[in-house]
Amino acid sequence: MIVHLLDGTYELFRQFYGQRRFNKGKDKPFGAVVGLLHSVLEMIEKGATHLGVATDHVIESFRNDLWADYKTGEGIEPALLAQFHPLEDALAAMGVAVWPMIELEADDGLASAARLASEDAGVEKVCIWANDKDLAQCVRGDRVVQVDRRGMEIRDAEGVRRKFGVEPALIPDLLAMVGDAQDGYPGISGIGRTTAARLLNQYGPIEAFPPSVLGDGRDRALLFKDLATLRTDAPLFRNVDELEWRGPTSGFAKWAEGIGETRLLERCLKARAAPGGASQFP
Repeated sequence: MIVHLLDGTYELFRQFYGQRRFNKGKDKPFGAVVGLLHSVLEMIEKGATHLGVATDHVIESFRNDLWADYKTGEGIEPALLAQFHPLEDALAAMGVAVWPMIELEADDGLASAARLASEDAGVEKVCIWANDKDLAQCVRGDRVVQVDRRGMEIRDAEGVRRKFGVEPALIPDLLAMVGDAQDGYPGISGIGRTTAARLLNQYGPIEAFPPSVLGDGRDRALLFKDLATLRTDAPLFRNVDELEWRGPTSGFAKWAEGIGETRLLERCLKARAAPGGASQFP
């Protein structure tokens, strides 16, 4: 059994701006949602049997209380933001496990789901379909891997070491020192990725650094590490069988017809009726 975990928020952004290249700014009300559902169905058609999607029900999280400049929903285009909650409803109607995150972020949801799935002896591999570098901390050997959609690169623990210069477990420490502009924290002044990787490989996590290494920046580095550390204790499911796709719910036909996208229903029914085959995924 291979479990596939998707970052629904990232995928929604990807679909929205991908369609912008062709729709000349005339956004369909559910265009990104429809595109994402077709993408999920393609995974199912290629053999994915167990999958779940984590979403940001709201952009803000507990991290905004820790760092005032942490990312917010400010600046997200209304046409995109208006599709956040319909996406969650549509996935649930299509029979896909979906986890809308409120206090936590979608990345925390993926980290929690990866931990839960990897603890199941019946799971051969967990694939996290997300590009965020902070999710590299979830990688474990070749059992829990990250799939970078941009280059379709499958990143196991050795791949994380090649890309970032440190073990997966040290990714939060690395981000704490170099910062993450997308999430809104700056890192430690004067420390770039090469220096940070060297220090981490020499001393281990920030807590083990000699006091002189970071000086007055130590407390800030530990705060940023807290921001970068994904939470893995969200109780998203009790059994991995809950992630098995068994076809759309009875309410999906009405949803698909309501937006004039009956192809989604047709693909769902065909995928449900198709005999199971070997997965074409890693």
